[in-house]
Amino acid sequence: MIVKHLDDVLGTDADVDTEGWTSRRLIYKDAGMGYSVNDTVIKAGAELEMAYANHFETVYCIEGEGEITDLATGITHPIRVGTLYALNDHDRHVLRANKGTHMRMVCVFNPPLTGREVHDETGAYALSD
Repeated sequence: MIVKHLDDVLGTDADVDTEGWTSRRLIYKDAGMGYSVNDTVIKAGAELEMAYANHFETVYCIEGEGEITDLATGITHPIRVGTLYALNDHDRHVLRANKGTHMRMVCVFNPPLTGREVHDETGAYALSD
């Protein structure tokens, strides 16, 4: 059984901070679960273009408000507490947190992340061995 609290991750190598987001990696590939789980904060006013060419991601908003735009269709969906979105087709998208508020998200990745990934120039994470 794996039991963790967010406090166990804060300030460690599993607490990854960038200009637009902070991701606290709770479950890694090495846990052997077949997926990884992050507690991620999209910083207020951030606008992030991403496409996970090597991963599928499901995201559940637990705090804040913003929006996601599907760049293939141009459709923008509002995000608020209780919204879930799944990037089931390696969807290129823009994620925005409203100015003045951050968005806190629970993110599940398959295949699992190793824990130290940051987005490359295409907005993706590299596939680990």
